[in-house]
Amino acid sequence: MSSITAALVYIIVFASLYVEVFLLATFFEKRKTIKREESEILSLSGYPSVTIIVPCFNEEKTLAKTIDSLLSLDYPKDKLNITIVDDGSTDGTWKEAKKFENKNGVRLFRKENGGKHTALNYALAHINTDLVGCLDADSFVEKDTLTKIVKYFEDNEVMAVTPAIKIYNPKRAIELMQNAEYNLGIFFKKMLGMIDAIQVTPGPFSVFRKKVFDNLGPYRKAHNTEDLELAFRMHESHYKIVNSHKAFVTTVAPNTIKSLYKQRLRWVHGFLENSIDYKHLFFNQKYGNFGMFMLPAAVLSVLSALYIVGYAAVNMINYVAQKILEIKIVGIENSFSMDLFFINTGTLAFLSIILATISVFMIIAGKHIAEDFRRFPLDIIYFFLIYVFIVPAWLFMATYNTVLSKRTPWR
Repeated sequence: MSSITAALVYIIVFASLYVEVFLLATFFEKRKTIKREESEILSLSGYPSVTIIVPCFNEEKTLAKTIDSLLSLDYPKDKLNITIVDDGSTDGTWKEAKKFENKNGVRLFRKENGGKHTALNYALAHINTDLVGCLDADSFVEKDTLTKIVKYFEDNEVMAVTPAIKIYNPKRAIELMQNAEYNLGIFFKKMLGMIDAIQVTPGPFSVFRKKVFDNLGPYRKAHNTEDLELAFRMHESHYKIVNSHKAFVTTVAPNTIKSLYKQRLRWVHGFLENSIDYKHLFFNQKYGNFGMFMLPAAVLSVLSALYIVGYAAVNMINYVAQKILEIKIVGIENSFSMDLFFINTGTLAFLSIILATISVFMIIAGKHIAEDFRRFPLDIIYFFLIYVFIVPAWLFMATYNTVLSKRTPWR
């Protein structure tokens, strides 16, 4: 049994290496295309009309800054509309929203609480612009972000564009480790965009052609991950999603372990549930790299991580038990040795080091894309010392909830 267990670990490690090398190869193969995109990104031939929806629930602390960032966009004001939807907030969110009611292009709506997807759909019923975007009320855009995104819509096949999301002003260790994670995500999102395999159109400033909703229908609750389900639905209909890697959006990160856990539990659980709902996409050549590569790799990554954690935990327990026995037999002074001979130089350790090294390279590549060099390497250190050890908590609970059909709350 132990040989089978070890063999599975090797298979997982080799599969992980394959995915990383594949994405790195994509990066080097497409770097000229990426550079060309950057040089042409602001050369718009026209300005389509755009509506940005800001759904909000109890966001009184950040809403004003969010709207101010939208009003500061360097986009023709007669082509830009901002629709704020207060989804039944119980704090001062509506009071903050009312401060903008006399601004040109800004519309306010207030409704009973029904969830983010209902707020978005409420706004969609009142929109008739060429493009529609969403911006979470705890996120902020840079002045040229919309222009950089709209550039990609000059390709008539593009149906949606996702931005590059960064952490807003990270200071604490928990925020810094997310900063490294988001930089890694920026790299992954761009590479997935190059192979038409983006798996989510995130709330912070994804922009769509209006006909996406006209043809495919409105947002769905989708296990509290409406932005992920919409991406699945778009791939099902062969709608192209790309990434604008220089269109920067900053978002407020969870600043406690508890809030981070709840957010990531919702994300992973939503992904697993939506994967079940769209299981017909898996290993189906009809859906290209999304069905053949991204979806299987993402689900296997969750299951593989849980397996590796279990494997490591069992080995650690056995190691501790063995050391306790050695101490009883030969004494503590003879149970530990600093001899270099005892350093693990096995294949698995070597491959693990390669995996970690490539991960660091991808984070650095993401930092380069995000133009973020201020916190290197502290955020990367926190990422490997803290983040990778708390990830199994929400992976396990998300899998548990999926298997037992338990609901995961939004907050």
